[in-house]
Amino acid sequence: MRKALRRQDLRPIFDAGWRKRALAGDREAVAALAGAALAPLYSFCLYRVGRNRHLCEEVVQETLVQAIRKLADYDPNRCEGNIFGWLAGMARNEIRRVLARQRGAVSLNALWERMDKELLEVYARLERDELGEEVLRRQETQHMVNATMSQLPPHYREALEAKYVLGRSVRDIAEAVELSDKAVESLLTRARSAFRATFLALAGNLSIERVG
Repeated sequence: MRKALRRQDLRPIFDAGWRKRALAGDREAVAALAGAALAPLYSFCLYRVGRNRHLCEEVVQETLVQAIRKLADYDPNRCEGNIFGWLAGMARNEIRRVLARQRGAVSLNALWERMDKELLEVYARLERDELGEEVLRRQETQHMVNATMSQLPPHYREALEAKYVLGRSVRDIAEAVELSDKAVESLLTRARSAFRATFLALAGNLSIERVG
């Protein structure tokens, strides 16, 4: 069970050393990008393309292709070694491209454009209060919970899943990712705040029926 949570799930691994190896054509370095980014990108894109799995797969595949081609543009220092934000920016461009050819998808794209702007504002004023557990347990909010999780940075999502889905204790998580208990508790606090802010931003823009 503990092997399911690896250190790289919660800590960035795409530093300057990795970038140098990848640019030099190191196959293991390139494979590491695909292996680590595939699932987070898929989760991030799925709701943005109306839960169309074929479009989502197209977006993810093209995003990874573009990432490899444009790897020289990736700045590990600026991103603090966390490549997901850079990938998400390219994914948004690919989503706009595929939605542009889909009938009736203009409003969906406009919705996420508006929500991305709002999320930036919401993250700037994260509140400490947590959402009540009863909201998260209600069947009618499950799509919203899933959509929210898909938009979180991977290290936040992994931390929340380890704690609340896998039922890991703080000590177990700390040992698995080689962090102190205090560091994991701090990570979980930030992750819960990010979840709450994102959930509220989504709820303000989407109805349950539309997401479902």
